[in-house]
Amino acid sequence: MSRLADRFEPGFEWLIRLSGWSAIFFVFCIFIFIFKEGGPYLWNELQYESVEKEYPAGGDAAAEVLPAVKLTELPYEVVEERLLEDLNEAGAEGRIEGFRDVRLEIGERVEVVVYLEPGTDPEKGLAQILEAHPLRQDSSHITEFFTGMEWKPESEKVRKFGIVKLLIGTLSVTFLAIFFAVPFSLGAAVYISEFCTGKVREVLKILIELLAAIPSVVWGFIGYTILNTTIMSVTGRDDGLNLLNGGIVLALMSAPIMVSLAEDALKAVPDSYREAALALGASRWQTVYKVLLPAAKNGILAAVLLGVGRAIGETMAVLMVTGHSLVIPGSLFDSVRTMTATIAAELGEAVRGGGHYRSLFLIGIVLMLITMTVNLIADLVVKGFRGREHA
Repeated sequence: MSRLADRFEPGFEWLIRLSGWSAIFFVFCIFIFIFKEGGPYLWNELQYESVEKEYPAGGDAAAEVLPAVKLTELPYEVVEERLLEDLNEAGAEGRIEGFRDVRLEIGERVEVVVYLEPGTDPEKGLAQILEAHPLRQDSSHITEFFTGMEWKPESEKVRKFGIVKLLIGTLSVTFLAIFFAVPFSLGAAVYISEFCTGKVREVLKILIELLAAIPSVVWGFIGYTILNTTIMSVTGRDDGLNLLNGGIVLALMSAPIMVSLAEDALKAVPDSYREAALALGASRWQTVYKVLLPAAKNGILAAVLLGVGRAIGETMAVLMVTGHSLVIPGSLFDSVRTMTATIAAELGEAVRGGGHYRSLFLIGIVLMLITMTVNLIADLVVKGFRGREHA
């Protein structure tokens, strides 16, 4: 049997290496895809190429193939409208050599095609087009994205993509959920680890794991029906879909993971710590908060931060229970809108390659950077704890 295992050991090692590198590769591909889709909005990149394209003439005239310049990956719709006006004006004034027509084409991605007269050099026309388009280096839209208070992707006049209210809504729901979840989660973890014994402990652990397995849409349904009705009956308000509802639901969703990890961290503390504390005359509660909690602080911090990540990244439940209103909450009973819920609600309606589509992916980049920042802070804090322990 051992000889057979030795024979297959190189193959198992190769499979393990392959699975590890495959995971890294797929994560890298996800990063590339997100930045590819949202990046052009970030740096306002204008993609272009010279082509030959069929010009659909009106009336009875037959279509003809003309040299053309195709501009793609346009940053956002306001620029597209202003771009058409700029190019029409530049063509009428003769600043674009051999200008025939300019048209906006919307398919899987938004494109502007500038048709030139037969015999015109597309490269010269391309240079004149770029010179006639002053918005290429305009970065005001990215400033508006991070500082703007309005999110109006479907406005008929001026579309606006400002995420300040979305960011405030996301952070407010997350911090409220953590405020509710942390004390209850730590209390439950301490009880299961130190005060509960036998079958009761096993039953509670199984129940907590079952709570963690409940789909987010089910939590959203609970918040939409039960919590919504309860909040309305207690407060006398007409609507219970608000910040408080979202915070409670996210706390219930984050608590099982936090309880499980915190309980594991407490159980990992050596029994000699407990025995030494009890031998010195400490009560069980003194042993918990003076010995066990400081000894398990790294694992408890990891549990809390994992709960923060769960709360920030939650989508469906938040979409169902927060009211999805674009306002800055002034109280617990105001509706809010989060960034994840905005992506889920609007991505299916956005034109691929358009500004709305790009801005939604840029929201995804912001969420990813927030999560990475939380993980980096956690790593630095844990290293700081370990450094003080070894000092």
